[in-house]
Amino acid sequence: MKQGLSLRVSQHLALTPQLQQSIRLLQLSTLELSQEVEQMLDENPFLELSEERAEREEFGLGQADTPVSEGDREMEFAPNSIADYATSTGSETKNDDEATPLSADDGPNWEGDGTTETAHDDGEWGVDAKARTNNLGDGEDKDATELARTQESLQAHLHRQALALRLGTADSAALRFLIESLNDDGYLEDPLEDLARGLAGTEDEEQVEDLVHHFTVALGLLHSLEPVGVGARNLGECLRLQLQALLTNASLDAPRRELLQVSLRICGQPMDLLARRDIKRLVQLCGSSDALTREAIALIARLEPKPGRRFVDVERNIVVPDVLVMQVGKTNGGMTPKFRVQLNPDVMPRLKVHDIYANVLRNHRGGKDSASHAALQQRLQEARWFIKNIQQRFDTILRVSTAIVERQKSFFTHGELAMRPLVLREIADELGLHESTISRVTTAKYMATPFGTFELKYFFGSGLGTESGGNASSTAVRALIKQFIASESTKKPLSDNQISEMLKEQGIECARRTVAKYREGLKIAPASLRKAL
Repeated sequence: MKQGLSLRVSQHLALTPQLQQSIRLLQLSTLELSQEVEQMLDENPFLELSEERAEREEFGLGQADTPVSEGDREMEFAPNSIADYATSTGSETKNDDEATPLSADDGPNWEGDGTTETAHDDGEWGVDAKARTNNLGDGEDKDATELARTQESLQAHLHRQALALRLGTADSAALRFLIESLNDDGYLEDPLEDLARGLAGTEDEEQVEDLVHHFTVALGLLHSLEPVGVGARNLGECLRLQLQALLTNASLDAPRRELLQVSLRICGQPMDLLARRDIKRLVQLCGSSDALTREAIALIARLEPKPGRRFVDVERNIVVPDVLVMQVGKTNGGMTPKFRVQLNPDVMPRLKVHDIYANVLRNHRGGKDSASHAALQQRLQEARWFIKNIQQRFDTILRVSTAIVERQKSFFTHGELAMRPLVLREIADELGLHESTISRVTTAKYMATPFGTFELKYFFGSGLGTESGGNASSTAVRALIKQFIASESTKKPLSDNQISEMLKEQGIECARRTVAKYREGLKIAPASLRKAL
């Protein structure tokens, strides 16, 4: 084997800790970012929340040319706090001196990634106004998420009712166990015998039978609680419990009572017959007239199939927009609306570098323990880079949102029917970013518009061909399908093929299968199930 030396030139990308953190923060949602900030506040002593509002005129663009003090030139420069970033990204100066190197052995190197963009000092960015909470009064500190947590759960609602029942120790414990075994919809999915065996943990059949007996008694008590239908094992039982509760009304007249009895018989049949609205088969099985069967099905449709629905934690449905879009006037002689895009100040963490700790570290450079000093200085630089990366995150979100609004002006003026086709590459090319960056920015980030709050990904969609040779957004086509179905006759609902033909009349080429896919995505039932009885 012959040995030799060769010279080879290659390029590779090294992800510094700063860049890794910037990418990670960019893809976090508002809630995840809040958790990340809380964790960083616990770990880094140089990072703190700012509670006081600084005067805008003392900072930002107005002070861009202010000379930097000699003491500040000796430190590493980076943005140190987030303030008034919803309307202005502030000013940055350049530092010609090299940053002091850190000598700590542990932890990532936060010296920098080569950039020279810096801010003036540890307090330049000031602080934004205190986040708005709710309308309960000045003394309330709870926000919408905390209010959601205070909503009474289904289990708590049932336990409170169970306290009014005079039960023995065993029956009370059995009822409590069944309540805790319910799913979010209020159903008892597991058979009583399985629950008994899981609780007993033995093969003693006598103990299992005793538990099943107590569970059976407790189940009857659970069925008597509100909401009606809770504790059902399946949909048919849930509907029957609600119908039986209606039958207990002593003031029912004979026709109403007969209707309820027919409804009970229908619920005793296989649920697929009811789902398909197989009127002929149900008439044969229930021994009722066609008209009465149709009326009974209409009554069943008004019942609640998920008794625990209204107790589901509403925190899952809370969406706090990251970007606000508002109309601020009109251009072109009052013909074209003008929109303003700004960041939501309520979701922006009010962070800054702890001035006292930073000054103490600056004034005690020549200590005996140089390793500890370097480690602390590295933590200070880490805090500054964390603030800088958060600022860059919001700056990128604002840039992408502004580009989206500019390209989708028709949507903000006329609604989703005017949505244009848009792909990630178009925004990426316009802003000079990678498609993966646009994808991270538009995931789990929301925009408040005059037509509601939407995820940024909502504004992107493929295009369908038109007769004129142009493209129509798939979002606009979905909106058009929804509009067609909303205005259809309930006696003769539109089929997918008819909707496809109607779209062709509008100049949009959309196959029947594509219509079916869009309709299912909108959670709209097929024509056979939309037909009125």
